[in-house]
Amino acid sequence: MLQHALRLLMSLSFPFGLLLPIPLSTSSYLGSSLGPYLAADVLSPPAMEEPAPDETCPVCGMFVARHPEWLARIVFASGPTAFFDGPKDLFRYLLDPERYAAHRRDREITGIFVTAYYDGKVLPVEEAWFVVGSDVVGPMGPELVPHGSREEAEEFLRDHRGERIVRSPEVTVEMLARPR
Repeated sequence: MLQHALRLLMSLSFPFGLLLPIPLSTSSYLGSSLGPYLAADVLSPPAMEEPAPDETCPVCGMFVARHPEWLARIVFASGPTAFFDGPKDLFRYLLDPERYAAHRRDREITGIFVTAYYDGKVLPVEEAWFVVGSDVVGPMGPELVPHGSREEAEEFLRDHRGERIVRSPEVTVEMLARPR
């Protein structure tokens, strides 16, 4: 589904100039994952903008600066960065752009980032390994817990009774509805 959400973002009716390797259309806005498209040419983590104290998540409305250990973000080419209180809401946003991003005038995404659980490092989302269904919860409950390596994710999965490890192209709407 995420793959096809990004297809919608690139369409003429919803032009998110996302830096992807192939032209996309709205003709296949059905599916279950991001597929190969998230491995697009995105920014490396630069000196990242940090959220203001009153910055809220565009999905749930939570104040994101209160939870820097879960911070996720989408960097837009010329608009303000969108901050999220965790990867779960980041993916909700990407999977349902008509609901969460229809108001944006600048829709060119130049980077998508998450915060690694163990070391707090900011990672491009396509480099992260996510543990689904663990006993660790984020600010809004069950969360997709990001890690910087497969080894870290496997250790976390064992230590925190996780169900599985996924990469960003595998994230689905169903997974977000019940990450535990």
